[in-house]
Amino acid sequence: MRSAGALSALVLLAACTGEAPAPEPEATEVPEELAGASQPLPAETGIGTPMEERVAVLGLLNKRNNISRDIEMKPGDARRVGDVVVRLSACERTAPWEEPPETGAFVQVNVLERADADSEPGWRRVFSGWLFKNSPSLNVVEHPIYDVWVKDCRMSFPGEEASGSSGGTGAQPAPSAAPAPSPAPTASPSADPEPAAPAEPTNEA
Repeated sequence: MRSAGALSALVLLAACTGEAPAPEPEATEVPEELAGASQPLPAETGIGTPMEERVAVLGLLNKRNNISRDIEMKPGDARRVGDVVVRLSACERTAPWEEPPETGAFVQVNVLERADADSEPGWRRVFSGWLFKNSPSLNVVEHPIYDVWVKDCRMSFPGEEASGSSGGTGAQPAPSAAPAPSPAPTASPSADPEPAAPAEPTNEA
């Protein structure tokens, strides 16, 4: 009885002080069943930055608390944020000379949830496929709590830095101006002048 009264007193004391309980730390450790090494997919074009050296920037939104964050990953990496694990297999970006520009990433999204109220929580894959930045409606992550989308694929193509284009915008270097016509040749000051023609004689009356 005394222990129950002491517990009630502590609860009332905490309510009076206005101090909220500290939130539990967010889980970041990827579970073993999802941490298996995944090999990056081969690059489709075979040019530009090798697949394993590219860096994708993904957006992750928790619809419950409306908190979004950016996740930077390399192909083959897995990242856990609370009850969601995102795995990246590849990211691609069209070359600067290709139209229209597009950026994509092949991702897998796994969420920790219960099948029903009496079951233990388990990991369920809710998405596996390509996501596209400029055409998001082609493929979407359909989940009531989490949303994932692609924001960038950091890579470069041969000659892209020299041409001044970046970010796959398709910008091309401006053509150089046409050379100005050469001036008409002039006589060299050291050349001898051409002798003048003699004057014709005139008859005077």
